[in-house]
Amino acid sequence: MSSYKNPALTVDVIIQKGDAILLVKRGNEPFKGKLALPGGFVEWNEKVEDAAVREVKEETGVEVKLRELLGVYSDPKRDPRGHVVSVVFVADALHDRVMAGSDAENAAWVKPEEVRESELSFDHWKIIQDYLKWRKTKETFWSSK
Repeated sequence: MSSYKNPALTVDVIIQKGDAILLVKRGNEPFKGKLALPGGFVEWNEKVEDAAVREVKEETGVEVKLRELLGVYSDPKRDPRGHVVSVVFVADALHDRVMAGSDAENAAWVKPEEVRESELSFDHWKIIQDYLKWRKTKETFWSSK
């Protein structure tokens, strides 16, 4: 049997509540202490949409309804752990009670326009900028755009 190197698959979720989105403060490396969109690795035999809902619940305690696919981000350099592809969703919060869990130190609602690039981990600055464009255009994005 041949051996192949394949990228890992993750999901990230932009959770909307009015003009705010939910960000977590990472409790683990890489980027410990930096802000991130809730998300994580897709498990074996799991649909990406199920992984998105599960990861949000584990990291923030918030239940969500997925609304749209924002895009796919596949730059091999987006994660220092290796080639990781992320499917990014936009979701609506079904409630606003936040309780950090899993590998998140904290979680809070913030206005995306007020977040600085230096505060964010991975390529989440780019994803949030794409989200701000999406709110106006409903256009789908990907890494190379």
